[in-house]
Amino acid sequence: MAENKIFIFDTTLRDGEQVPGCKLNTNEKVELALELESLGVDIIEAGFPISSPGDYESVNQISKSIKDATICALSRAVQKDIEVAAEALRYAKRPRIHTGIGTSDFHIKSKFNSTREEILERAVQCVKWARRFTDDVEFYAEDAGRTENEYLAKVIEAVIAAGATTVNIPDTTGYCLPHQYGEKIAYLVNNVKNIDNAIISCHCHNDLGLATANSIAGVINGARQIECTINGLGERAGNTSLEEVVMVLKQHKNLGYFTDVKSQKLNPISRLVSETMRMPVQPNKAIVGANAFSHSSGIHQDGFLKDAQTYEIINPEEVGAEQSKIILTARSGRSALAYRFQKMGFQFTRNDVDSLYDSFLKVADAKKEVKEEDLLELANQYQKETVSVA
Repeated sequence: MAENKIFIFDTTLRDGEQVPGCKLNTNEKVELALELESLGVDIIEAGFPISSPGDYESVNQISKSIKDATICALSRAVQKDIEVAAEALRYAKRPRIHTGIGTSDFHIKSKFNSTREEILERAVQCVKWARRFTDDVEFYAEDAGRTENEYLAKVIEAVIAAGATTVNIPDTTGYCLPHQYGEKIAYLVNNVKNIDNAIISCHCHNDLGLATANSIAGVINGARQIECTINGLGERAGNTSLEEVVMVLKQHKNLGYFTDVKSQKLNPISRLVSETMRMPVQPNKAIVGANAFSHSSGIHQDGFLKDAQTYEIINPEEVGAEQSKIILTARSGRSALAYRFQKMGFQFTRNDVDSLYDSFLKVADAKKEVKEEDLLELANQYQKETVSVA
């Protein structure tokens, strides 16, 4: 059963923090790291120590505070980066150094003005440097999504031989389609002779809106770690959304995979990250958006009120969300109107609701949403008219 566990590598504090305006101070990072550990993530990428004194201090303080999760620090394939990362991690109970280099021809030629042979040498060397400080070394092949598979397999085999225990296959630009990313992972599984000595990790970006789909395709084809962020925060269009991949795996039990994430904590931590990083969550965001469990169409509302499973595949309580909401608009039907009146304490008959419905639609046409105060006014006016007629 353990071989079917998917490790959740959270990079909210590193890749997520790279969103403009989302910079965190050390105290905020420590607070969020503690919440991530409580959530049940396996690895927390705490920062990029060489990048600034503040990031170094954050990794250092998080290393002191976290007891169970692995603490990871990012570095480039540069000896000084790796030494600083190791120093920042010195108090961590489970330290991991995450090092690597770009492997696509775009990176090799344009970014490094180098050759495939030289990049392969640098990849092996950075892993060897990192292994001097810890047995837990993750190698990233940046822009693996656009790296030719045969060369990628050659690099991955070499870094595993050098001591990498996790190999990260990033779709750095969010370019891949799910079947392409899945096939890339499968190619590595089938063509890297020492692949069983390392865990394959998915790190997908959302430039084409495919990060979650690509990560799941990676898992189906042999990856056992997903790198993700709360609310899908990250560079450009963001990273894989933690809450999405966790719930995809939980809902699709037939896939046979599981995580240790406590799903009831997903909405609370989503709100905390949103507030701390000053980045609102879009209302229609899956799992944690304000409208994720709201129903406004009359057809949907009627079905939901008869059986919630007609339009909800997740119980809101399962992800720590507030109860489902019936939102009244001009698209709402009589059953939704009757439900809302009942929730307010009115005992209207079916005939009463039929009589109220035309008045309701007039209000609904004039407003985007009919609020409780509007319903109260409608109900009071109707009761006065009913008494007057009697």
